[in-house]
Amino acid sequence: MSIWEILAVFAAGVGAGTINTIVGSGTLITFPVLLATGLPPVTATVSNALGLIPGSISGAIGYRRELAGQRRRIIKLGIGAAIGGLTGATLLLALPSTAFETIVPVLVAMALVLVILQPRISKAVQRRREHTGAVARTDGGPLLFTGLMLASVYGGYFTAAQGIIYLSLMGMLLDDTMQRLNAVKNVLAAIVNSIAALFFLFVAHFDWTAVLLIAVGSAIGGQIGAKVGRRLSPTVLRALIVAVGTVAIVQLLLR
Repeated sequence: MSIWEILAVFAAGVGAGTINTIVGSGTLITFPVLLATGLPPVTATVSNALGLIPGSISGAIGYRRELAGQRRRIIKLGIGAAIGGLTGATLLLALPSTAFETIVPVLVAMALVLVILQPRISKAVQRRREHTGAVARTDGGPLLFTGLMLASVYGGYFTAAQGIIYLSLMGMLLDDTMQRLNAVKNVLAAIVNSIAALFFLFVAHFDWTAVLLIAVGSAIGGQIGAKVGRRLSPTVLRALIVAVGTVAIVQLLLR
């Protein structure tokens, strides 16, 4: 890499770590930059996955206060995320690179609709619980576990907009604040990235310069994202998710 490419990859890592912690979709920053340096798509994908792990961990640490009291929830959902992440990583090497291109924009668009409608859905669900006397499940039940596991399959495959899908599912099925759900999202993303990267270590080729640059940059960005994200109101955070998700859809369609 030239000095300018090194700076570009590092800056992309900072940006990805920041946006991943707040919303998700940081891969849409790093992946095109890695391709621009001349890396093949699969090498860029696996190098990106490994490099973003420190950013996910850094973001989760930044949100540690919001993680309080969620250990049982994280363990259960984390198991589904790990299974999905490993499956997605396997599919990346087994399927053609175009396999997810058609369905991904549709998934992201559906996730954005759920994010927008989440307050109304939550109120409707709450009214129904009050009417029937049902008690809300703190882990979201089998539906959330299955949904997050399937989202993690995609996360292990590519990761772009993975966090948006997580937030939409949890926002619809869990009765909790957006900030606490965002904290869980960061942990789940760290699990998926770590599982996928460990798998890739044995079967794929990495560009270790890119990995190091993204790792350092994303770790810095994770702390920045945590400081910024925790100050956002639920409405502003939801609006940011929709904005980033819309950009993600456009970029995915133009690839």
